[in-house]
Amino acid sequence: MATMNFGGVEEKVVTRAEFPLAHAREVLANETIAVLGYGVQGPGQSMNLRDNGFNVIVGQRKGSKSWDKAVADGWVPGETLFELEEACQRGTIIEFLLSDAGQISAWPMVKKHLTPGKALYFSHGFGITYNDRTGIVPPKDVDVIMVAPKGSGTSLRRLFLEGRGLNSSYAIYQDATGKAYDRVIAMGVGVGSGYLFETTFKREVYSDLTGERGTLMGAIQGIFAAQYDTLREHGHTPSEAFNETIEELSQSLLPLVAENGMDWMYANCSTTAQRGALDWWKRFRDAAKPVFEQLYESVKSGNEAQISIDSNSKPDYRVKLEAELKELHDSEMWRTGETVRALRPERN
Repeated sequence: MATMNFGGVEEKVVTRAEFPLAHAREVLANETIAVLGYGVQGPGQSMNLRDNGFNVIVGQRKGSKSWDKAVADGWVPGETLFELEEACQRGTIIEFLLSDAGQISAWPMVKKHLTPGKALYFSHGFGITYNDRTGIVPPKDVDVIMVAPKGSGTSLRRLFLEGRGLNSSYAIYQDATGKAYDRVIAMGVGVGSGYLFETTFKREVYSDLTGERGTLMGAIQGIFAAQYDTLREHGHTPSEAFNETIEELSQSLLPLVAENGMDWMYANCSTTAQRGALDWWKRFRDAAKPVFEQLYESVKSGNEAQISIDSNSKPDYRVKLEAELKELHDSEMWRTGETVRALRPERN
């Protein structure tokens, strides 16, 4: 583990140079990693572990679309693909990657198979942090660890196939065996992390829920819609409004910001753009900061968790979700986006 300076603050990180893949394989040589769930994180993590040479099995409900997807991805029923309970029985490290609502439902079954010395692995701090609401209280004689990739399972897999990695946070909630640190870092390396930075289950879920509702998804969609609608109301065409709001940002600017930082972007744009950005960014910050404070308090209080638990457990959840997603899909902005994406030149 190394200590690195991030903007003047010292943090602990682990790189693959310090904890190479070969060592991770040694640490987990006698483990069977059971990945429960094949939805958002399950495919990327399980396939990366498999390709990295670990002993991995997948647990999924037979007959589901996710079961069929696992089969298509090369998992063999009866050999590396099992029903959830059998995977729990076989696994020594149980990756609990079901949805938050799915974890609540499956917890009694999973807990039954958490025999002494096993490890319970999460990629999200939700179930443990809000255990007064989820009921997920692990036995004291198992390790409880977390590796949380900072991106979707699709991105984790794509970057792995490109020979790169997606940064992940890691945390140890309970070290019953004395091996929790080696186990969690080996798992982080195995699933394809770029580097690993230390957190806690509580800090992870607070930052994650804030980010999802904020700049990663909720706030960014709100800002897109506000600018797009303003341009349209002032007579700009859908194509012009979309290109100035989203296309230029996503296709040109964000990749450069990711490579070099926003300060570099400011220094390498036109003087007119520089002046405008420098004059306006603090006004947007000051307008948004109170909303983010409200959001963080809602996360910290457990209100956001309870809303998720209540809505996701309703029998008509999927129907209502599809209706809300359809509203986004059918908006002029995103219908325009479909046309714009189709017009992008093919790469040769």
